Amino acid sequence: MRKPTAIRAAAVALVLVLAPVGPALAAGESAAIKAQEAASALLRGQIDQAVAAYTEALQDASLPNDRRAAILNDRGVANTRLGQHKLALDDYNRAVQLFPEYAPVYNNRGNTLLGLGLPQEALKDFDRAIALAPGYAAAYNNRAGTLLRLGQGPAAIRDYTRAVKLMPQQGTASLTGRGRALLRQDRPHAAMRDFSRAIAADGRSASAYRARAAAAMELERFEEAIEDLSRAIAFEPDNAEMHVERGHAYRFADNAAAAIRDFTRALEIDPRSSRALASRGLALGRVEAYEEAEADLAKAIEIDPRSVEAFAYRAWLYKQTGQPELGLREVEKALRIRADDADVQWAKGEVELALGRTDDAIASFRKALSLKPAHRDARAALQHMAVAPDATGEIDAAAIAGWRVVSRNGRYIALLEENPNLRVPLEMAGEGEPRLIDWELKDGPLKGIGLLRYQAGVAEGRSGPEPVEQVAIVDLAASRVVSLQLHRQGEKFSNWIWNEGTVTIESIDGLTDVIELRAKPREVAQRRPVNDRGDFGGPSWAPWNQGWEQPAYAQRGQQQRRRKPPKTLFDLLFGN
Repeated sequence: MRKPTAIRAAAVALVLVLAPVGPALAAGESAAIKAQEAASALLRGQIDQAVAAYTEALQDASLPNDRRAAILNDRGVANTRLGQHKLALDDYNRAVQLFPEYAPVYNNRGNTLLGLGLPQEALKDFDRAIALAPGYAAAYNNRAGTLLRLGQGPAAIRDYTRAVKLMPQQGTASLTGRGRALLRQDRPHAAMRDFSRAIAADGRSASAYRARAAAAMELERFEEAIEDLSRAIAFEPDNAEMHVERGHAYRFADNAAAAIRDFTRALEIDPRSSRALASRGLALGRVEAYEEAEADLAKAIEIDPRSVEAFAYRAWLYKQTGQPELGLREVEKALRIRADDADVQWAKGEVELALGRTDDAIASFRKALSLKPAHRDARAALQHMAVAPDATGEIDAAAIAGWRVVSRNGRYIALLEENPNLRVPLEMAGEGEPRLIDWELKDGPLKGIGLLRYQAGVAEGRSGPEPVEQVAIVDLAASRVVSLQLHRQGEKFSNWIWNEGTVTIESIDGLTDVIELRAKPREVAQRRPVNDRGDFGGPSWAPWNQGWEQPAYAQRGQQQRRRKPPKTLFDLLFGN
């Protein structure tokens, strides 16, 4: 029995793989022609036509088992795309019986099982595909996505890393997947690095821009998130969820008008989006349009009676309108749905504060921050109360001269004694606590750039546990972290090449990063003159920033607002 000479790996995770088709593999000329017609139809999106052609090819009784299995595999791909999962599984199962050494059929069957909500069964198929073809990058991608779904983040990161090494020039999906896994591991700086690499590989990847925006939100770089989501929306203008996400970024960037417009646009695309309604309800409440806010929140709950966001936001709205007792009822409803939600804990704190239960409110706000460290509303509430946002402990053993290390809700931060404005996040890449190793200041043209090297835990390697080191590149003049870079794992080290304004880093995962050392960060950039900005607070060149008049209340930095009649939704959308 002859094995195919090559396996064409899919470029993205969870995308099904077609077997190669050609005269050398055909048992007969007729079957080969029909199989080629089917493959071409599948690539054109003519799925029904592809299934019919594959079926005709399979009627050739002289087909050897390996070739018949390959065609059954391809018909399974087509049937999956038609939503005919039972037929697809029948094709894959028959292909496995005929040719059990054929790796793509396990990969594709695993994808179908995953789509049917059977991740454990899918995992077995991806394991088998990798055992048969250890260089099968698509199977590593798919297994990584399955592991992430099963809550096995470190294992998922290892599989994505393997896929990146196998396809360093075509690893957009692997890098985006690994970035998402890193973000779930509370490593937003590392995630940003992978998302940026994915975008460099494919500048039209809406998913990569969207993912990088999520990491920017975690780092409270709201202007960066807005720009990335705007680019993603330019590629997928009818994606309602991305409009909702950009709306939240605008809200945190203190641009209420743009936030409301994005939520409204999401509802134009999907009028039954409870998330968009709940989000617009909160934004309307922020600008004291309470009647419109209540209407949106009520409709969100009508559409989705388990919308935890809508209940939490309505609890806050009742507190704002002097009805904290009603707000408490909404909080109780939200807690029954999902108690470990940051928005629910924040709303609970707001209601408790209004009821005079200060200690309970502090505990709720802190719980919100433990669930979502970037929850700006919870942090702002504690700051207003002049209360520390979290419990802080000092790790003396981790410090070096001039530096302290503190832990805050499971996160570690290095503090430079001579620069109180600088806070360096010590993201961990393995088990254990951080330990500072070295602080190096550059001189000459790079004066003001510092490198903080630290032990970032112990990770599982091919030969067992391996120590991991990371380096934080710091711009002292701007009091900011330029980048966090993986420097060492086990016996592998990155290679750094310094230039006047950049550093090129050859990473241990086989990729190369070029870091701008003093590029002005968007999160602290000064506002441009009015004639250089769009109405949504973003760059004036962007098409999404044209044609709106920004209302006065949406200007950044406004601390107080004089009492005035509530604005209508028309006012908020069109600035009248």
